[in-house]
Amino acid sequence: MRRVSAVLIVYLLAAGVSAARADSSGVLEIANERLLLRYDVRSASFSVFSRESRTQFIERGILTGRAGKTRRDKAAHPVWGEGAAVRIDYASGQADSLALFPGLPFLVFERTLANRTPEATTVDRIRPLRLIAGLPQEADQLRALGTAGLTGVEAESNPGSYSFLAVADPASRAGVVAGWLTHERGSGVLFSDVEEDRAVVTAQVDYGRLRIEPGETVKSETLLIGFFDDARLGLEAYADAIAAHYEIELPPQPTVYCTWYHAGASDERELPKSAAFAKEHLVPYGFSVVQIDDKWQAGEKLEGPRKNFTAHRADGPYPSGMKPTAENLEQLGLTPGIWFMPFAGTWNDPFFADKQDLFATRDGKPFEVRWGGTCFDMTNPKTQEYVRSVARRIARGWGYKYFKLDGLWTGMAARILYVNTGYKDDRLGESVLHDPHKTHVQAYRDGLKVVRDAAGNDVFFLGCNVAQNMRTLGGSFGLLDAMRIGPDNGRNWKSICRGPFSGSNLYFLHGRVWYNDPDPIYVRDSVPLEHARALTSWVTLTGQLNASSTDYTKLSPGRLDLLRRSMPAHGLKPRPADLFEQRIPRIWLLTDEQRSPRRDVIGLFNWEEKEEADFSYALAKIGLPATGRYVGFDYWADEFVEPFGKTLETTLPPASCRILAVRRVARRPQVISTSRHITQGVVDVLEERWDSATKELRGVSRVVGGDAYELRIAAMKGARPWKATTVTLAREDVEADVKIKVVDQRAWRVRVRIDSPTSRDVRWSVGFAALR
Repeated sequence: MRRVSAVLIVYLLAAGVSAARADSSGVLEIANERLLLRYDVRSASFSVFSRESRTQFIERGILTGRAGKTRRDKAAHPVWGEGAAVRIDYASGQADSLALFPGLPFLVFERTLANRTPEATTVDRIRPLRLIAGLPQEADQLRALGTAGLTGVEAESNPGSYSFLAVADPASRAGVVAGWLTHERGSGVLFSDVEEDRAVVTAQVDYGRLRIEPGETVKSETLLIGFFDDARLGLEAYADAIAAHYEIELPPQPTVYCTWYHAGASDERELPKSAAFAKEHLVPYGFSVVQIDDKWQAGEKLEGPRKNFTAHRADGPYPSGMKPTAENLEQLGLTPGIWFMPFAGTWNDPFFADKQDLFATRDGKPFEVRWGGTCFDMTNPKTQEYVRSVARRIARGWGYKYFKLDGLWTGMAARILYVNTGYKDDRLGESVLHDPHKTHVQAYRDGLKVVRDAAGNDVFFLGCNVAQNMRTLGGSFGLLDAMRIGPDNGRNWKSICRGPFSGSNLYFLHGRVWYNDPDPIYVRDSVPLEHARALTSWVTLTGQLNASSTDYTKLSPGRLDLLRRSMPAHGLKPRPADLFEQRIPRIWLLTDEQRSPRRDVIGLFNWEEKEEADFSYALAKIGLPATGRYVGFDYWADEFVEPFGKTLETTLPPASCRILAVRRVARRPQVISTSRHITQGVVDVLEERWDSATKELRGVSRVVGGDAYELRIAAMKGARPWKATTVTLAREDVEADVKIKVVDQRAWRVRVRIDSPTSRDVRWSVGFAALR
């Protein structure tokens, strides 16, 4: 079918069809600047074309409703404005809508469910449509990327993905991206499979228990479907659409100390020591939050952690209470953070003896799950008020402004699936809720809204974590500031790789929907240096949430310095080059175009623990402009990289990385790298310009007091380099006792050192003379 219609499609695209119309053959068409939808009334199916690439990427879309009345309709969205739609109304009262909006690179699908019977009906799951992809490659050449990671397209390889799915050609990156925009009542899932060598995507929504009263209609979740010449851009556009729909505005990204992985909850004697040390040695570099983890709270330890979060343990690590500790942290200028489980209790704990009506039930008994304990019924006003009182006490009463919210799936009163990546049946809806008109996903979202409202807008919310039950991925959209996107990691190499695996699969959500938290980096001296550098560099380069969990006071100077070089977050949105080629992408590009000149940093990672990794990758495919040659600086090797062009080739030892700052070769001096941060100038070089008249390279650098700062300059000028002859500072910097000097020049490789006793923005200038 795809090949038969090719001539007709080329004609339509050349004609620039943009208005909704029906032709004599019973085909309805709607289009925007990116996509063209053709709905065949006779076959009750549709096809979708990319107007830019002239690709029929949906060969056939099949709606699961029986034949209905089809018409053109208007579509409206508060963000995307007015669009055009094809609407199919079924005799059952159900309806489907296929819509296109100006500027949105996706087809928007929605189903309206209806009940025209005299009795209430319950819907547990729907599969509203199937999409037969029209990609030119055979299915065995394609890869699927979802929450299970990179897999084959066939069902035996891909168990199904929560919220989103991309099916792409690894060689070209072209592919189809589908994603559930909303998860208001249901949990969206996408499956891939192969039929007659074609990739097939099936959409599903799990409700568990959606009650529809007689005569009532309910709008299902919203699905986005698009084609992109680079499916990475499609995943990013999907995340942008989520952010626009939910009007997400993320707070500043924190840098965090978590007590858990080395000290449990720590205690009121040791925590102030760690905080005071961080205040002196890490805050100047961007550190901000001290977060207390599990074991501070009261209650009986029966199924998982204690769950009385209304009080501290009198015989526990904070016998003076939690408020004094928060006050101490605030006095140090740090943000107090705390861990708790907002939606979990313990039914047989004496504390909950008079609170049995707070819980969801099954067979008339409190609904208990592994580790999570007893799940709260967040549709019950009494439960909501209890949760509200706990969150209010912790935030407003005790003063904690950073919440690590664990066991989120208990807010859905569902089972734990840990470790959950690909789709698993968790029997959603098996527990009974107080309000039968609310689904379990609604209950969860309502619960998060209760906690946020009670805590206040000045509290940072970290969810923990989707790996416990992946339904909390889409169910959390628009309600959290950060999300643990994988299971607990650890100090051995296999555990270290868990964060990069999960963070890469969901990289496009970071900085758009929330901040991805891959779990702590490990810099302690017991971890091999190359391992510590690789994980720390990956978190720093990708920009994900930077948390650490170690006794700072016991770190060697080198390991403490490693931590400093990872702070603060750069706030940009880097991209993996080989997302559809490697289980864990090995090549990342961070590009900063917010300031001039453009800065690029390439991260190369070998995730194999015992084998070398050979790299040979075209610079254009990495994301660099293809013209010209490049010069670079290898951060951890502390050396300049000789000019190279077109292809980046290197070999990495097992479990290691290289971080290369690169600039196109120029016939004038330019800053290639700095010592301040792993990103080598992205967070610290505020200005840089070359004055050709005076032969001076000038700039402004944000330096940390007492931290030796080095500029790495490539002073090229054809066969003969420039010679650094003078270095100067602005008058105010000189008066502040800032020092500058050239510490080394070897041919075109120049190093300039700046020493400042205080943290400040230093204005510097390096004069050059052309050698003859």
